Amino acid sequence: MKLPSIIQPEELVLQDKNDFILFDVSAGSKARYEEQHLDGAYYLDLNTDLADIKDFAIGGRHPLPTFDHFAHLLGKYGVTKDTHVIVYDDKNGSNAAARFWWMLKSIGHEKVQVVNAGYTAAKQAGFAVNAAQPLAKPSDPYQITEWQLPLAEMEEVELASNTKNHLIIDVRDANRFAGLTEPIDLIAGHIPNALNIPFTENLDANGAFLSPEILKEKYSKALADFNPEKVIVHCGSGVTACHTLLAMDYAGLEIPKLYVGSWSEWSRNNKKMIVA
Repeated sequence: MKLPSIIQPEELVLQDKNDFILFDVSAGSKARYEEQHLDGAYYLDLNTDLADIKDFAIGGRHPLPTFDHFAHLLGKYGVTKDTHVIVYDDKNGSNAAARFWWMLKSIGHEKVQVVNAGYTAAKQAGFAVNAAQPLAKPSDPYQITEWQLPLAEMEEVELASNTKNHLIIDVRDANRFAGLTEPIDLIAGHIPNALNIPFTENLDANGAFLSPEILKEKYSKALADFNPEKVIVHCGSGVTACHTLLAMDYAGLEIPKLYVGSWSEWSRNNKKMIVA
């Protein structure tokens, strides 16, 4: 039986801690984790563990790591193909939790879930917190041969933006999409013919994911008659786009293509863009 991609905090509390490996992938430095985190959680850093950051113009701000790096990272913490992995962050799954979820799903790992509403919700539900850093029980490097979920490169996105038979979804907030503000990248704006559906719209007022039924209705309407292989999802650097892919999977929809380079790559390569 397929596990839902989202686990409720109340369900997490009832899980036997010997039956899963827990990861904290909250934003920022490791300092917050060292002060307090969910009991038994290992810490992963978005920049060094889940990305291979080089030239932003080639792959954007958070390119995917090499298979060798990711394989050894998982082995370091004892993750095998049969491990139940549960992951959370402090951004309602919108930061590295969704990215780590996508990466695991994309190497064929089935038993992975993201904690709904993240750290705060789990703590409020009664999951123990402390500052203790658990000792890992390493295993052999995970066997990885390819990213099995669909990816789109910049050239494909450029072609898609010039045709009417593709749908490009930009999940950044409306002001960044409109080019009114850009707090991170060099240029404000968006890819021509992209549709803005902010990832924050996947959440309710309490920061939890909307129900699968509501999300399915929302994205089925947005995707209209486009087949998933004709849909490309992106953000600023290929991280929060995974939040929308997670929402789609939670809704029971097929996962479309991820453009990892996203706006951070596109805007540094003299591509056509819509600016304010």
